[in-house]
Amino acid sequence: MVKHVILWKLKDDIADKAAVKAGIKAGLEGLKGVVPGLVEIKVQTGGLPSSNADVMLDSTLESEAALKGYAVHPAHVAVANEKVRPFTQTRMCLDFEA
Repeated sequence: MVKHVILWKLKDDIADKAAVKAGIKAGLEGLKGVVPGLVEIKVQTGGLPSSNADVMLDSTLESEAALKGYAVHPAHVAVANEKVRPFTQTRMCLDFEA
């Protein structure tokens, strides 16, 4: 199994951050059962005040090959382009064998 974990910081000028977070969560979690090899996907949007990130993706894929497929899958690309990238200023990623 491969873990794919991402942290995002939203852009400062977003008026309704709650709506953006909800859109990211719904879009990404909606990929389960759509993207081959995607075993589990969870998005956290309610960080404690001590957090310096706004959104976390915690996903599990069957293999590194499945992760590569996920990255280019049209459904994932659409969510990233419509729900994530326009609203985020910083992205950090950690992929690892689990």
